[in-house]
Amino acid sequence: MRSEARPQLNGLERFASAGKGRGLRARRRFAVGELLLSCPAYVAVLTVSERGSHCDGCFARKEGLSKCGRCKQAFYCNVECQKEDWPMHKLECASMCTFGQNWQPSETVRLTARILAKQKTHPERTQSEKLLAVKEFESHLDKLDSEKRELIQNDIAALHHFYSKHLDYPDNAALVVLFAQVNCNGFTIEDEELSHLGSAIFPDVALMNHSCCPNVIVTYKGTVAEVRAVREIEPGEEIFSSYIDLLYPTEDRNDRLRDSYFFSCDCRECTTKEKDKEKLEICKLNDPPSAETVKDMIKYARNVIEEFRRAKHYKYILCLTLTPLICELSLEKMGAVFEDSNVYMLHMMYQAMGVCLYVQDWEGALCYGQKIIRPYSKHYPSYSLNVASMWLKLGRLYMALKNRTAGVKALKRAIAIMEVAHGKDHPYISEIKKELEDH
Repeated sequence: MRSEARPQLNGLERFASAGKGRGLRARRRFAVGELLLSCPAYVAVLTVSERGSHCDGCFARKEGLSKCGRCKQAFYCNVECQKEDWPMHKLECASMCTFGQNWQPSETVRLTARILAKQKTHPERTQSEKLLAVKEFESHLDKLDSEKRELIQNDIAALHHFYSKHLDYPDNAALVVLFAQVNCNGFTIEDEELSHLGSAIFPDVALMNHSCCPNVIVTYKGTVAEVRAVREIEPGEEIFSSYIDLLYPTEDRNDRLRDSYFFSCDCRECTTKEKDKEKLEICKLNDPPSAETVKDMIKYARNVIEEFRRAKHYKYILCLTLTPLICELSLEKMGAVFEDSNVYMLHMMYQAMGVCLYVQDWEGALCYGQKIIRPYSKHYPSYSLNVASMWLKLGRLYMALKNRTAGVKALKRAIAIMEVAHGKDHPYISEIKKELEDH
């Protein structure tokens, strides 16, 4: 595609963004909550833990799904969903039968296998590539260190191991590029409580550049990504989403961006660092901690967070065993220096809340959630999915504990955010409103 050609779509256009490469900008005004872009997944994979509760084809959450008669591990709404997903599921079906419990390729490997199959069966541009084609994805190959290259080689080995049929493999160099592209451009699909549902490729959505002061938010309706404005957008303005969790201070955010996407952010918030002081609030004591003590505690907190990130690669039961102890010790240690509203304290509380929810300790989960919600509302941008998710969890906990008044209030706060972020007709909102009626 020639650089001077500017593909356009519904008041949006692809353009050359100064210092950022390709980008997306508005050609007309968009109001808060307005849908800018709807993009079906080029390919998507449901996470293994959600099989049986969500359709493998459309990701709909339903009871009474029908299982694949052969592998008995994939579930569908109906025959239509199963037929539509067969060109992708057939890549895994026979392999699942062969390997049984030992069938365990990563979601990245599964996603990449589907891209290879899709590129063979649909060499032309798809409905997901009106503005950006998958083959145009940036790989940042020249920036990969030896550790990242080794991880890609492990993924390539797993691809060959688990996908012996129905795939034509390119050479190793081409696979390295493809895996690097998937790592930089893949999306995580989450439900209304931000629980992981699966992974997908949304090419047109991937065209947007990052900002820690985003003007749009990406949500999901099954396997369709929807982009809505979270503040007014004027003609000529670039469209920015956030690639990362915005809770953390500037240095942490940019460390994450450099590690995963190979750039640093130069948005207003990263330049001014105006929210960092509140995010790193120190205990108000007669004898305040020294600058060195604070610095050491921040370093300690970052190390603990990194441990949690690494733990996600292991069996969840191991995480469940270690998490309560790590959280308890970390909260006690950091609490001597940090206020409860400090983002590192909030991180530990959130992890502890997750464990309480897992073991059905509703009172314990509610206690943590009550401490989290106000600082979340202060630290996150308006219409944050993290804030909406926390209000939703609190509302459901209140309802479970028979505090209907507090439950209704919390659920309505979640709905107010979600109606902007997800759109008023989203199934999640209908489900929450039904919860209110049933109680």
